[in-house]
Amino acid sequence: MKRKNLISAIILLLLMLLTFRVIVKGNDMGAVAAAVQNLNTDYLVAAAIVALFFIVAEGIMIWYLLHALHEQANLFRCIGYSFVGFFFSGITPSATGGQPVQLYYMQKDGHKVSNSTVVLMVVALVYKLVLVLMGLGILLFYHAPLEAFLKNYMYLYYLGLLLNVLLVGILLFVMISPSCFKKLVVGGENLLKRLHILKGSGERTEKLVEMADQYHEAVVFLGKNKRKIAEVMVGTILQRCSVFFLTYLIYRGMGMEGQSMLTVMIVQASVYIAVDMLPLPGAQGITEMMYKTAFAQIFPGAYLTASMCVTRGLNFYFLLIVSAIVAIAYHVAGKKIINCR
Repeated sequence: MKRKNLISAIILLLLMLLTFRVIVKGNDMGAVAAAVQNLNTDYLVAAAIVALFFIVAEGIMIWYLLHALHEQANLFRCIGYSFVGFFFSGITPSATGGQPVQLYYMQKDGHKVSNSTVVLMVVALVYKLVLVLMGLGILLFYHAPLEAFLKNYMYLYYLGLLLNVLLVGILLFVMISPSCFKKLVVGGENLLKRLHILKGSGERTEKLVEMADQYHEAVVFLGKNKRKIAEVMVGTILQRCSVFFLTYLIYRGMGMEGQSMLTVMIVQASVYIAVDMLPLPGAQGITEMMYKTAFAQIFPGAYLTASMCVTRGLNFYFLLIVSAIVAIAYHVAGKKIINCR
């Protein structure tokens, strides 16, 4: 693991410890444990499957887009890229570490850098676009109830939505402007040369320009196949909704009634939108605090902390552990390949 990622992992662990302290403080953990024990096993298993689906779905979309660009891709390897991306996104601020590592492994597997870049950018763009559309829809049709649930955290919802809108705009601009992308690639190389990280190389510059041209060709190809993009968007909507539906499964598994599935999913979506772009590894701490405020009217007493522990445990920590195992497997497999050569 690189030094930067190691530092991020240490920060994540520290935030986890602080988060645990916040959860324990002021709560009857005996009552919380009893509430967790009362959780219906069938609902718990279903929620775990839904959590895994969230990552698997991204892998399927990567595989689908690679095939659309006439790349031979293995479905299980693509699902592996998704798990590796989740792990490095989870330990880096604003989830910035995932895509570079995914691109690295995709290149090692023989995929063109240009095609891999386009695929990952399309997945990220559609992912954020769906989140923005959901956020705007909630703001437009559910504004008053949303303020009642989020209370003092409403400003974070606006901030999270604004940051996602800005990111979607930047991604769209880079994708539809080939000259901009080429300048970014060449400019990045020049910066690294000025910092003496890279040595001057005309051959490398030619390859980077060629990659930028191939990137533009891939963007144009996907632009002419709008149906494939539409299908990826439908898949992303299902993927997004799955993680919100997970909370409803925990709600029902704890024997709760009175709130509709739509309400629970909207409240969970609002928490996700608010913390998605915050510069904290895994949005640690703030997610838990905001959850306790937003769901205070939905989960009574000890069930509030219990539901938060289970929900957060499944949609982040459980997936982080599984993703870490996959990332280690990729790293070990990569070393073996190098040694065999």
